[in-house]
This record gives sequence, structure tokens and C-alpha cells, in this order.
Amino acid sequence: MPATLLVLNPNAAGGRAARLAPLLQQWLAQHSPDTGFISDGTIVHARERIAALPRGSRIAIAGGDGTIHQFLQVLHDGGHVLGVVPAGSGNDMARALGVFGMSWEPALQHALKGAASAMDLGQADWTRTDGTQGRAIFASSLTAGFDSSVVLRTQQGPQWLYGLPRYLLATLRELAQLRNWHLCVQSGGRTLHDDPALFCSTLNTPTFGSGMPAVPHARIDDGLLDLLVAGRFGRLPTLLMLPRLLAGWHLGHARVQTHALQELTIDSVDAHAPVPLAADGEYLGEAQQVQIRCLPRALSVVRKGFP
Repeated sequence: MPATLLVLNPNAAGGRAARLAPLLQQWLAQHSPDTGFISDGTIVHARERIAALPRGSRIAIAGGDGTIHQFLQVLHDGGHVLGVVPAGSGNDMARALGVFGMSWEPALQHALKGAASAMDLGQADWTRTDGTQGRAIFASSLTAGFDSSVVLRTQQGPQWLYGLPRYLLATLRELAQLRNWHLCVQSGGRTLHDDPALFCSTLNTPTFGSGMPAVPHARIDDGLLDLLVAGRFGRLPTLLMLPRLLAGWHLGHARVQTHALQELTIDSVDAHAPVPLAADGEYLGEAQQVQIRCLPRALSVVRKGFP
């Protein structure tokens, strides 16, 4: 029979999520004693526990986008149901599932008991400069360029700062060393962009970067990914674009374009300038080429307000 398991990442939100451990354990003892609980093991240990569960088990994850990303493959492979208790720095998956802003207790109740429905995932396969290959599936976003450099700076930022302020600080720091990459983007035999670009990001959720409405019309269950391309930008135009991005007004800019796609390929034209990649806010390294495709209805998730 399917089982239920709650996984808390104590390192989420700069370590603040660890404070939830005794509260979650007490709640489970009173309301769901048959639910397993992991709060002090490694990600590898938790993945092994999940992989050993019967197919279709329900896994509640207390953490942010990076925590969820670490478990996507084993959740997908096991046909498990994902419920989210938002407890991270970036909570864009929680936003897409309608549970962002909920306190841990109702969020946990919903994650364990709410109805499940299917959502899409994305898959990225990339080639590094040394010719080796990488692969990752993602739930929220696959970023290439400026956004990914910001992700790296976010991971290196002060632990006491989290959420959108942490992302904004990293953005301002990256502006000091701003780069553009010559990227060639193709899909279905069409060239969508072949020019310098600030970034070329693929969204499954409407937001990324801790709530920035990058593609407000994106849906997680339409069988499509949404490409967001920002062409060549200098420091001042990038700085001026940031308020528009925060307000969701950036899509009207002449150098910004979006496309709804099932698959695409991004090539870094300059062999000496590989483009940095990140998935769900987790830095992946640099790549010469990345191939991205949608995996329709690939994961069962608990969504608030959906059957």
C-alpha cells in the first residue's frame, strides 16, 4: 500500500526551517502517526527512503524550490504524489500550487490530505565545454545567462537574508560584472533568437526568483514551457528593467519576447563563452548547448483550489 512521508530540509531558508522540526513531529504524532518523518538526514538518505516506498506514495516536502528540485527525479520515477509545505528562500513552486503564504500547519494538513492532480515538468540535457553531458528535470524554471549568474551569487550570499531581498541583492552584485552571451535559440526548425542576450530562461511556473512574475500567463498543466528571452542589455537598462520585472510589466519591452513551446535548443555561439545554467534556483554550471523539453503531466501534486 502507498505510504506517506514528510521530509524537512533543516538547511532551507538559511537554516531557519530547522526550527519547524519539533513542531512537525508533534503534529504528526497527534494527527498522522502513520506518516514517516525525516528531518536530520542528508538529501541522499532521504532520496533512498523515498525510492524504497511503494509506487504512488505521498511525499510532503517542507522546504523551498531547491529542496523540491533535489527530489524531483525520485518522485517522478516512483510515481509519487508531492505536497509542499513552503519553508524555503524561494517558494515559486508553492506559489504555483496555491499554498504560498500558508502557515506550516494548514499547509501540512493540505499536503497530506488534499486531492492531487498532474503537472508538467521540464527536462534539460546539456553539453559542457569539456564535452561531458548533464541532465536534470525541473519544476519551476531552467535559466540560462544572467539569471543563472544571479542564482550562483544568491547561494553565496549572507545566510541571514532570504526570499526576494536575497535575490535582489545578488542581482545588484551581478550588475557590477554584467555580461551578455551570443545565444542561438531554436525550436521546431525555427530560429527564435540569434544575437547577444542577457538571459534566455524557460519557465513552467508563472514566477521565478522568489516571486518575480516572469511569465504571468504560464501554467503548470498546459503541456508547454514558456521561453522568456531578454536581448542585449547594458547595466543601466538592466537596472531600469528590474522594477518592470517585479511588477510584471517587462513583457511589453521591445527586447523581451516570450514563446510557448514543447521543446527548444539553446546554443552559446562563442566557444569561449559558455552560458551558465540553473534549475529551480540550483546552479548547474556552464554549458555550450542545452536541449529543453516539456514532460507533460509528469508529476502528481497537491494543489489548493484544484480538483
